[in-house]
Amino acid sequence: MELKLRKAKRTDISLVLQLINELALFEKEPEAVEITKETLLEDGFGEKPKFQVFVAELNEEIVGMALFYPRYSTWKGKALHLEDLIVQEKHRGKGIGNALYTKVLKYAYDHDYKRVAWEVLDWNKVAIDYYISTGAEVFDDWRVAQISEKALESFVNTIQNESL
Repeated sequence: MELKLRKAKRTDISLVLQLINELALFEKEPEAVEITKETLLEDGFGEKPKFQVFVAELNEEIVGMALFYPRYSTWKGKALHLEDLIVQEKHRGKGIGNALYTKVLKYAYDHDYKRVAWEVLDWNKVAIDYYISTGAEVFDDWRVAQISEKALESFVNTIQNESL
């Protein structure tokens, strides 16, 4: 078993999208993925990339990935957000997820990021225990908030109508 970690290339995007869909299935939201191969290519490999991806190859087959991007913390400064880390189900338990996680954290350290942040579902006890074992804090008192595209549109339309 030869594991190789590397930065993703444009030609990897179809497989990255397959992994994103597998993650959505694991997280019990298979219908939630709206992103397309074209959008991933444009946003990840365009003039100003919005994210980076490390892929894990096992015997020259992509079996996992970690997608991340820069953020800024008003308290800490330069920060990194780990959006998704996924290993194909049939290859879990082989240390591939640990290798990808380590690669992202090493990247953050080498590039002087002050913090790396990510979300983890409260029912994913294996992941939570692992993250804690690496020194990460998993906060119970913070809630993730987000507004969907549809809700955003509705909100903006409402405030625009109110200002007329």
